Amino acid sequence: MTPNSPDFRMARPEFVALIAMMFSTIAFSIDAMLPALPQIGQELSPLAPERAPLILSAFLMGMGLGTFITGPLSDAFGRRPVIFAGAALYILSSAVAWASESLELMLVARLFQGLGAAGPRVVAMAVIRDLYSGREMAKIASLVMMIFALVPAIAPALGAQIIWTVGWRGIFAAFVIFSLISLLWMGFRLPETLPAEKRRPLRVSLMVDAVRQMFAHPVVRLSILVQALAMSMLFVTLMQIQQIYDVLYGRAETFPYWFCLVAILAASASLLNALLVVRYGMQMLITITLSGQVLLSFLFLVLDLGHTEYGFAFFVLWQTCLFFQAGLTLGNLNALAMEPMGHIAGMAASVIGAVATITAAALTAPLGTLFDGTERPLILSVLVMAIAAFVLMIYMHVVTQRSETKP
Repeated sequence: MTPNSPDFRMARPEFVALIAMMFSTIAFSIDAMLPALPQIGQELSPLAPERAPLILSAFLMGMGLGTFITGPLSDAFGRRPVIFAGAALYILSSAVAWASESLELMLVARLFQGLGAAGPRVVAMAVIRDLYSGREMAKIASLVMMIFALVPAIAPALGAQIIWTVGWRGIFAAFVIFSLISLLWMGFRLPETLPAEKRRPLRVSLMVDAVRQMFAHPVVRLSILVQALAMSMLFVTLMQIQQIYDVLYGRAETFPYWFCLVAILAASASLLNALLVVRYGMQMLITITLSGQVLLSFLFLVLDLGHTEYGFAFFVLWQTCLFFQAGLTLGNLNALAMEPMGHIAGMAASVIGAVATITAAALTAPLGTLFDGTERPLILSVLVMAIAAFVLMIYMHVVTQRSETKP
């Protein structure tokens, strides 16, 4: 099927909006929880409230594990059944989390919630690859990321409003409603994009062969590594950001609104990327963006901008640039890794998402605990990861040029 097929009923704006909503399940499930963590810790783990952030880790772990299986299942059975099954698991797990009376049960529910959320998230990327390719695919991915970026903007404020109105358990009811809307929308408007004749039987040998094909391709390998580093920069920021606003700058109550402002400003990066990527290419934009992050973080540390008279303003600027970076890198990195893998798009989407997410979670788990009352551990962590990602992108340029010059 192509976007011009008679069975394809969606115009491009509607398609982009639907895919963005599927992507946003992840962001909404993470960012809306941020204002609720203190209350959940006090209610479900009063003797150790500092364990509350494990709610985020459990979800990320479930999401990372889920991405391993959702892609191969969608390659074997089609995109729609896997999206429906994932959404059903997400909704059921949200209901269990809503009813949880212990942190342990909450963590189990969040793990399965992450598993369920992986379905719509991973398969949505495969749907894009089913319908588009090359820089056109990157353009669609950029537009999706632009809308996707608005969800983190409003999620903390929405979570805070829900807590104020009905308590923190209401957030899980909001997750159910959000998932039901996207599920019904897709069910009525998006036909199956993977025809039966193009499906791959669910065999271990075929899955191993697909993974071998992916990791034999140098650009795919490097794209996954750089994506893991880019995601790590975001994850470690999410783990420390509220503490920095509260302890260092005394702005805990206004944190959701600052977060919203920063995310809205940064959302324009995806629109800019959509305008530039077709002309300049994905690798160039990623490399330039990472070099800018290296320079900005280095100057922030060397000049100690966080402790000047305008320290808070400088930190908000740094945070905005970091989120802006995501709009110029993550969509392009996904497209770079997926481009050579069109014949195994579902499996590729699974492995790319799983390896990048689990690697990022492993990197940020220790880094997220380094908060010492200042912003310096966070900035230094991002600087080191940005340097590593920049070096990998330079190497990717070299590899690409070598492959192009081979007879």
